[in-house]
Amino acid sequence: MLLSQYISDLLYRYECVTLPNFGAFLSHPISARINEATSDFYPPQKQLSFNAQLKSNDGLLASYISDVENISFEAATRKIEQQISQLKSRLEKGDTVEFKHIGELTFSEEGKLLFVPSESLNYMTEAFGLASFVSPSVERQAHKAVVHNLEATGAIALAPKKRKSALYMKYAAIAVLALGLGGSIGSNLYLTQIEQQNSVALDTANATLDNKIQEATFVIDNPLPAVMVSLKKQSGDFHVVAGAFRMKANSERKLQQLKALGYSARLIGINRYGLHQVVYESFETRKEAEKALFKIRKSQDRAAWLLIKDIP
Repeated sequence: MLLSQYISDLLYRYECVTLPNFGAFLSHPISARINEATSDFYPPQKQLSFNAQLKSNDGLLASYISDVENISFEAATRKIEQQISQLKSRLEKGDTVEFKHIGELTFSEEGKLLFVPSESLNYMTEAFGLASFVSPSVERQAHKAVVHNLEATGAIALAPKKRKSALYMKYAAIAVLALGLGGSIGSNLYLTQIEQQNSVALDTANATLDNKIQEATFVIDNPLPAVMVSLKKQSGDFHVVAGAFRMKANSERKLQQLKALGYSARLIGINRYGLHQVVYESFETRKEAEKALFKIRKSQDRAAWLLIKDIP
């Protein structure tokens, strides 16, 4: 069983993938960054970490393996347990366990589980196709080039004429300042006149509109009957889960996507791991939920799973 591959697949879509009775791989979005010392530019990505305290089975990994290998949920769970037992045995012997494209796990001298993430893959789908690059340093020669061009055209005199040129530049600067002040004053007066004219025109238009509204009379001989709309409230203890997100903004984005597809999606709160859960729909009976789950896995997401929980 390609356990590393399955975990890697799920990390593209979920921020927490749990190995029951072992720990969980987490992904945290980080912004684009630059290493000023080396001039390296890095795109936004998901930073991976491992938390040995998150051990409860949420069914996500087993459900995905069940769909991919076309086996029962129970059989997938047993396979995961066997793999985890082998991983623990290797770690206790002092081996380093590598999860391809994810990272390496090993025990420290103090007996703590250490995780070194891999940087071979970027699990942020929004940054697909973006890669890190190095920008060469840029030497700024603009000042010298401008001086050279000005000297060549005679705009700046050479050393023998420096004093005379400075005098001309002084008078030219005074003239430019005077023209700028005059233009600024004239422009302000012109803008003030335009604002006054616009204000008068707006008052006239508002007065005309008020008169027209007061003169208008609306008579409906055959008014339509009132329409009563009944809204169905989402309820039930059987929920088809679409995903669980550490960032609330991501869960709300997923919620809007599902609603756009026509599902009665909703947020059902935060689970014990601090993740915001989004469901396609909730149902009163398990039979209805399993029927919907089958359709959703076939048409939308093979990783969707069933949660049984009383939501107040």
